[in-house]
Amino acid sequence: MSSLYFDCFSGISGDMTLAALVDLGADKTYIQSGLSRLSPTQKLNFSWKKVNKLGVSALKFNLLPPFPEFRNYSYKKIRELIEKSNLDNKIEAKSIALFHTIAVAEAKIHNKSLDQVHFHEIGAIDSIIDVVGVCLAMESLGVQKVFSSRVSLGNGFVKCQHGNYPVPAMATLEILKSVPVRSGKPQKELTTPTGAAILVNFADEFVEGMPDMSVEKIGYGAGTRDLKEQPNVLRVLMGKQ
Repeated sequence: MSSLYFDCFSGISGDMTLAALVDLGADKTYIQSGLSRLSPTQKLNFSWKKVNKLGVSALKFNLLPPFPEFRNYSYKKIRELIEKSNLDNKIEAKSIALFHTIAVAEAKIHNKSLDQVHFHEIGAIDSIIDVVGVCLAMESLGVQKVFSSRVSLGNGFVKCQHGNYPVPAMATLEILKSVPVRSGKPQKELTTPTGAAILVNFADEFVEGMPDMSVEKIGYGAGTRDLKEQPNVLRVLMGKQ
């Protein structure tokens, strides 16, 4: 059985996940072709670059300007955007499910209905690209079972639209209820709401230590931070059980 293991020793975010899956072997051409359907009137330009994170070579993913105007989208608008993109039904459903996970958490925190939720932080074009891109990458890899390690959250405070919030951010913690997590150094946000939603929607099992598997491929996805304590990367392993 083909299996995937997310090693979240330095947290997880949308761009880290997409980069790690492509570094692992997900079909980049297939992913970029699918993502182009989100913006049929404006070409999307991407950067895939190897960077060094505290001695670890990892793939960094970026969306390059000019950016389509997807900022401050409501959950309803994001759902409609994905539904109109003519993506494969499975990709469309999984992408909407990820955003639904985040919207439910935000709605509870702010005491709003789902359609009143606006994604000020995660609703920008790069987050929509990350979510749909990860769903395309996972489909490309065709794994049968997904494992995840305990999730590193970081510590300190993160700056949000309404002020400085403690790490983990409220939405991240809400999404990761019942998931094994750990805090501690560094004093940075390591896991984002998008990263948390990816895990709860794809991981079949959270485990202590790497699962029994014959490792065939390893991918490293770089985050945006340069940490002193550890490389800011997500490590993803694929193999047979």
